[in-house]
Amino acid sequence: MNTKLHAQHRKQLMRMMGEHSIAILPSAPVLLRNRDVEHSFRQDSDFYYLSGFPEPESVIVLVPGRKQGQYILFVRERDPKKETWDGRRYGPEGAVEQFGADDAFPISDLEDILPGLMEHCESVYYTIGLNPDFDKHVMNCVNNLRSKVRGGTHVPYEFVSLDYLLHDMRLFKHRDELRKMRKAAKITVKAHIDAMKACRPGMYEYQLEAELMYRFHRNGASWAYPSIVGGGANSCILHYTENDQLLNDGDLVLIDAGAEYDGYAADVTRTFPVNGCFTAAQREVYELVLEAQQAAIKKVVPGNHWNDPHQAAVRVLTKGMVELGMLKGDVRKLIRDNKYSKFYMHRTGHWLGMDVHDVGDYKVDDEWRLLEKGMVMTVEPGLYVPAGIRGVKRWWNIGVRIEDDVAVTSDGHEILSKGLPRTCDEIEALMAG
Repeated sequence: MNTKLHAQHRKQLMRMMGEHSIAILPSAPVLLRNRDVEHSFRQDSDFYYLSGFPEPESVIVLVPGRKQGQYILFVRERDPKKETWDGRRYGPEGAVEQFGADDAFPISDLEDILPGLMEHCESVYYTIGLNPDFDKHVMNCVNNLRSKVRGGTHVPYEFVSLDYLLHDMRLFKHRDELRKMRKAAKITVKAHIDAMKACRPGMYEYQLEAELMYRFHRNGASWAYPSIVGGGANSCILHYTENDQLLNDGDLVLIDAGAEYDGYAADVTRTFPVNGCFTAAQREVYELVLEAQQAAIKKVVPGNHWNDPHQAAVRVLTKGMVELGMLKGDVRKLIRDNKYSKFYMHRTGHWLGMDVHDVGDYKVDDEWRLLEKGMVMTVEPGLYVPAGIRGVKRWWNIGVRIEDDVAVTSDGHEILSKGLPRTCDEIEALMAG
C-alpha cells in the first residue's frame, strides 16, 4: 500500500475544494450473499482512492485548513471478541498510525462529532443518493446544526456532489497507479496464456475459468469482474457469464477476463479456436476484427477525441463486412445508417482504472473529450454472428472480440497488456507449443 499516493490524492482534492468546505465519504457496505454468509468485501473505489483503508463501516471526512488536522477517519473500534470471529481491525489508533489520518474516532461517535466539523463550513461535498442509509446520518447532522441556529450556529448552505471533482481526478492516472495497472495487466496476460495452453475439445468453460482464477490468486490478485468464457454460440453473447457449457471441436472460445491488483483493474479479451486451429471462416472474421483494433489503437494519441478510435474501428469493420459479403451497400451510408450494429453493437472501449468501467466523463460541453496523458482506456472491437441470421450462414456462431488496455502517453500510447498473442498465427503457435 502506497500511503503517499493516497495522501497526494487527498491533498489535490482539498486544494480543489478550498477552505470553508467539508467532504464526507462512507465506505462500501457489507453485502449478504445468502442468509448469514457475506460476499467478500471490496472497498468503495473512491474511498480506497483517498485512504487505502480496507474496512467497512468507516467514513472519510476532509476539512481543508482545519488546524487540528484535515483528514479524519471514523472506523470500527478494536474488539477482541469480534476479531476472534471475523478478523483483525485497525481501530482508531491503526487508522492514524498506518493510514495517515490526522484524527480517528469510533464510527459510533459519527453523529456526535460530525456536526461540529460541519459547523463552520459553507459547502458540503457529498454525493446524495448513492447510499440512502448513510444519507440519513448526514441529514441528521445538518438538522442538528439547524436546531441551534438561534444560538449563532452556522449551517452549510450548499451541497456539492463529491463525484464532480473526484471522478475527474481519477481519470488521470499517476505513475504509481499506472505501475499497478501494468501489474494487473501482466498477471492477466499470463492468465490468458495459461487458458490458451490448457484448452482442449471436451473441456468445460468453467475449467478454463479455473486457469484464469488460479493465475490471478497465486499472484496476489483477484478478478476485476466476473470472467466471460463463451464457446461456440456463447461467444456471441456479450456478457455471458454462466461458463458451464462443453467446449466443442471446431468452435471458437471467447475469454474476457481481467485481474484486479491493489484496487486497479485490467480488462483483456482474446478469442481462439478450441482445437488450436482457425477455420477459414473464423480466420476471416478474426483478421477483420484485428485490423479494426489496430486502426483504433493508432488513434489513441493526445489531442484526438475519445470517439476517434471507435470511428476508426467502425470504418474498418464496415468496409470489411462489405468485402466479405456480410453487408451490402455503400460503406459511408451503411455507417451513417448504423447498419454495422447488426454485427457490432457496442462501443470500441471505455475508461479503465479502479473500476473496470471507470469513472470520468466521455463528453465535455457536449463535445467528445480530448485524450490526454494519463488516461487509460480499453480498445475492444468485435463482430458477433449468432446462428439464424440470413445470408451469413458461413459465419454462424462466430463471435470475436479482441481487447487490450491502452494508456495515453505524452506522445502516443502504451499497450499495458502487451505480450499476449493477437494474430491468428501467434495464437496457433502458442497453442501448438
